[in-house]
Amino acid sequence: MITKIPNVNFQVRVRDDSIKGDNPFKWETKSTDDYFKNKKVILFSLPGAFTPTCSTFQLPDFDKLYDEFKQYGIDEIYCISVNDSFVMNAWAKHHKIEKVKVIPDGNGEFTRKMGMLVEKSNLGFGVRSWRYATIVDNGNIESYFIEPGFEDNCADDPYEMSSPQNLLKHLKENSKVAV
Repeated sequence: MITKIPNVNFQVRVRDDSIKGDNPFKWETKSTDDYFKNKKVILFSLPGAFTPTCSTFQLPDFDKLYDEFKQYGIDEIYCISVNDSFVMNAWAKHHKIEKVKVIPDGNGEFTRKMGMLVEKSNLGFGVRSWRYATIVDNGNIESYFIEPGFEDNCADDPYEMSSPQNLLKHLKENSKVAV
């Protein structure tokens, strides 16, 4: 397991109110430091935006529990997936996500460097991320929560270890903070 978040640049679409029309967004390059430097964050990854478990449970539940995570010193919660910025932004907007920030890993570079890239061609997805979560402090990985059965073209889509409820339980059990 790696102990430090890999150094990667992400291509993201950000709102720019100076742009007129139906698509007031511009491209911006964000670095790993932009997301992780001097912050304690939860990063969770999933196979794809708009997929059932990701859309029904994982993303919305992290958003709902965001304020509880803040009580345990978490500054931000990020969702990353091997999807482009258009898809990630549309997915977050569709689900009315207000607190969790989405990170597009369109080329899978970050996911590959994390050692979590898997083949999901059995579902027509191509390469995607295995489902996992981490607690990261200033770019250093403190804890991993990886779903069992990591393999290419896995027939199952396990979801328990990387759930927000499991991470919250971990933080409560290991916290020095009285809540």
